[in-house]
Amino acid sequence: MPACDVSVIGLYILDVLGRPVQAIPAGGNVEFIDEIRLTVAGTAGGTAVDCAKLGLRTLAVGAVGADEKADFVIATLQKFGADTSLMQRLPGVPTSATILNVRPNGDRPALHQRGASDHFELTEAQVAQAVAAPFVHVGGTGLLAKLDGAPTVALMQAAKAAGRTTTYDLIAANSGTLALVRPVLPFVDWFIPSIEEAQAICGLTAPRDVAKFFRDLGARWVVLTMGGDGCLVAGEGVTLRLPAHDVVVSDTTGCGDAFSAGLIAGLHHGWDVEKAARFAGAAGALVATGLGSDAGIVDFAGTVHAMNTLPQRPIAEP
Repeated sequence: MPACDVSVIGLYILDVLGRPVQAIPAGGNVEFIDEIRLTVAGTAGGTAVDCAKLGLRTLAVGAVGADEKADFVIATLQKFGADTSLMQRLPGVPTSATILNVRPNGDRPALHQRGASDHFELTEAQVAQAVAAPFVHVGGTGLLAKLDGAPTVALMQAAKAAGRTTTYDLIAANSGTLALVRPVLPFVDWFIPSIEEAQAICGLTAPRDVAKFFRDLGARWVVLTMGGDGCLVAGEGVTLRLPAHDVVVSDTTGCGDAFSAGLIAGLHHGWDVEKAARFAGAAGALVATGLGSDAGIVDFAGTVHAMNTLPQRPIAEP
């Protein structure tokens, strides 16, 4: 039996979040807000924390600096039960971090410091360890300077050669991201971008056209997360349009990462595609109800309860 259920590889960030922020005070003035939190975030970090909270034995694979932010990231991952043996602490660079000023409507303009994640790379021996879990998730293409491109292709190729189920997400997408994504997709079982990121990459608008674009590039399944409009799941002759849960949104930070974790957890439990995607949607909805990428989700049972009881929003398009 493998030591972990899922390996979560890529972008690990410390988020500093405050809400509600109407505007940045002028000059040296001060305004008072209701809440400030520190969380482990990033397209890998947020997913790793949520996978662990959902009961998966989780291997965290990424890089932090040798600073006080790194101490928090490692300690928090360990608090939730993640294995941090493959987390690299790199001297001379800061831990990647973001300040998020969360608006009353849940929008989250960000100030990001690129750091250790840009220096993260894996040796051949580390790749073998990183792909030992049944599920291998790579998150953060776009902000992983040394891992983006050929190293990510080799990593996913190694995962598929080992018989793993691969999931894949990205960040900060634009039209130039296609060059990074295209060679990876033939080794991806589940590509899980937001609709905005996917549209920015391919230049198409309609969700079904966007999903087909990435399926044609080799992804086995494409899952487009669409916030309050739910998600679209396409692959292997199946197209599903699932609604979002109707919740009061506090902060949208990490909802996509939670969706990825929920999907992995559902597939881990052997559920069919529709049920796994519904569970993923519930995980994302729970995170939206609080501040930060680890908000809302308590455990697996609570998320199943949310999936079965939270009201659903009407689907805007068929």
